Amino acid sequence: MATDFYAELGVARGASADDIRKAYRKLAAKYHPDKNQGNAEAEAKFKRVNQANQVLGDPKRRALYDEFGEEGLREGFNPDLARAYRGRSPFGGSGGGLEDILGGVGAGRGFGDLFGDVFRAARGSARGRDAAGEVIVDFAAALRGTTVTLQVPGVDGEVNVRVPAGAGDGDKLRVAGRGTPGRGGGTAGDLLLTVRVTPHKYFKRDGLDLNVDFPITPTEALNGAKVRVPTPDGPVSLTVPAGAQSGKQVRLRGRGVKRKNQVGDLYVRFIVMMPQLDKLDPKKQESLAKAAAALSEVIDTSERDAIKL
Repeated sequence: MATDFYAELGVARGASADDIRKAYRKLAAKYHPDKNQGNAEAEAKFKRVNQANQVLGDPKRRALYDEFGEEGLREGFNPDLARAYRGRSPFGGSGGGLEDILGGVGAGRGFGDLFGDVFRAARGSARGRDAAGEVIVDFAAALRGTTVTLQVPGVDGEVNVRVPAGAGDGDKLRVAGRGTPGRGGGTAGDLLLTVRVTPHKYFKRDGLDLNVDFPITPTEALNGAKVRVPTPDGPVSLTVPAGAQSGKQVRLRGRGVKRKNQVGDLYVRFIVMMPQLDKLDPKKQESLAKAAAALSEVIDTSERDAIKL
């Protein structure tokens, strides 16, 4: 049964490139093997979604698919010959008449097979086409490096792609020899991938630097404290200086993104968290109000009056 790549991504045939890209990212994130370990159905869906994107996400391949269906994606398929034959065919349509002209030879085979048999020898050897697509990885996996398994249309078997540590959104990866096979003994093309990194809930990336807002209690801010802060290499101890204001930023050198022989820094911004009054009983609310009043008496707010626009 022929595959409907548009249906796999859940988009209409007239969908824009942006609509296809958004649909692919949403489905790839949903069915990614890292989130569905042991789920064979989700793994199969992930492979089909990748295959659909590698066809519809490539303008040239999408045009061939729209005009000729899956036959247009076969190795050795010549669209010019197919159009020329279709224009001369007394049977019209998309080419069923060629099999009738040949007296049924190759019945049930498509354009790609038939034209490949007739013209492959005449055209000699040629390098295979490069295959293009995207590889989606989560934020933490991109920092540490990971291996992703992909199914590439026109390439037998699965392709294991190593995403190097420190890979960023939009980075390009080339996997030599894992594109479509060559013709007549020619070398295979390459697999060209764009890395897409899913956002993190707490960490933001700026080049090789990382930024994170880290909550601390009023007591920790007032008296100072030791807190454990997560980093790509594991949690580290960080000192909150006594009297720390909300928004104060501290730099942890060399605790950012590591990429080849380079490493960035981690910037930790303290956010002083206040208690949720609706979760406190009346007695605790009263005690807190008295403590807040006493604290307000020793806080200098004169700088607030100087703020003007």
